[in-house]
Amino acid sequence: QLQLVESGGGLVQPGGSLRLSCEASGYTLDYYHIAWFRQAPGKEREMISCISKNDGSTYYTNSVKGRFTISRDNAKNSAYLQMNSLKSEDTANYICAADRSSCFVPSFRYAGQGTQVTVSS
Repeated sequence: QLQLVESGGGLVQPGGSLRLSCEASGYTLDYYHIAWFRQAPGKEREMISCISKNDGSTYYTNSVKGRFTISRDNAKNSAYLQMNSLKSEDTANYICAADRSSCFVPSFRYAGQGTQVTVSS
């Protein structure tokens, strides 16, 4: 059973940066595509980024493109989301997820509980 634990969230001012971490246990992340989702109060969960298990190719939703960077370190069994130029609309619970099949499956097999990011002055 793959378990995912996110960390690194917090309160940051607009324009600031945060780096989220996703630490895996129970199985190696090498065999999984890894995505970051976010869910704000009253809104649907959305996938904002994904990194392939095969070649490390990445996907970003338009609203974070150029500001966020996803990465993975298989040796540390971890993934990361570097978030720069944060905006108030980035406020949400950020959730790490993993799936063997694809970055674009309807539902990821494994997901963590999330870490809260609040962007406010």
